[in-house]
Amino acid sequence: MTSEFSNTLTDFRQSVLLPDNQIDLGHAALIIATHKYPDLNIERELGLLDSLASVAETRIPQHSDSLQRINAISTYLFEEIEFRGNDQDYYNPKNSYLNEVLTTRLGIPITLSLLFMEVSKRLSVDLVSIGMPGHLVIQHPDIRDVFIDPFHGGILLSQSECLERVNSITHGKLPWNDSYLTPLSNHEFLARMLRNLKSIYLRESSYGEAQIIMNLLLEVNPEAVTERRDRGIVNFQLGNYRDSLDDLEIYLDSGISGSEASSITKLVWKLRDLLSA
Repeated sequence: MTSEFSNTLTDFRQSVLLPDNQIDLGHAALIIATHKYPDLNIERELGLLDSLASVAETRIPQHSDSLQRINAISTYLFEEIEFRGNDQDYYNPKNSYLNEVLTTRLGIPITLSLLFMEVSKRLSVDLVSIGMPGHLVIQHPDIRDVFIDPFHGGILLSQSECLERVNSITHGKLPWNDSYLTPLSNHEFLARMLRNLKSIYLRESSYGEAQIIMNLLLEVNPEAVTERRDRGIVNFQLGNYRDSLDDLEIYLDSGISGSEASSITKLVWKLRDLLSA
């Protein structure tokens, strides 16, 4: 483990050990980015969010209600500043790092939602994230049946339109469940952000990057045995046989059965042979 990542891991661990409602999502997201950008100045990046909020405040009419404030912030971020969804290069990992989103003004649903929430929070407009399958949106908890879609320019969606969005993304293969509109906790939000990065790096066969992200994922949820399985397999690919064996033995002990248990058992035997050679 490099000293740079050791610092990232330590700082991230401290940020997610806080009670859920005390976690600073923007700060935690920027800590994640330091594994990729070790010279990142987190305070400078937070200052950029402060600056966006300061200007957005001047666009909000006096005596406006919550929805009017949200619309003013949305207009500023997506029409004036031109943050937008990167549908041309969706799986570029840069879309998943908040510092890159602030620089390029391109992102994916979760990072653009984070941007919107962080700017709004600074203006006393508290929003929650809604973790629909494949497409995260946000909502003001006091405004029912109105959801904000930052990836598509901050447009407002009704519940029925959210259903249509999920049907489109999943090609109708995933039956709708109202639980899809349940707000995510801060821990769940960070885990989803990290799983996105994990998926991207595995897609690219960037196993070293994927392993780093899995280390952070297990800080968010140490009990996630499937993440231990995946990290064990990635460490095997990287030749980190001792670390791989440790994770896979924990996964086996979690009570899995069937063909998967057989496959993992064979890999564990192979690892023991390699380590005893």
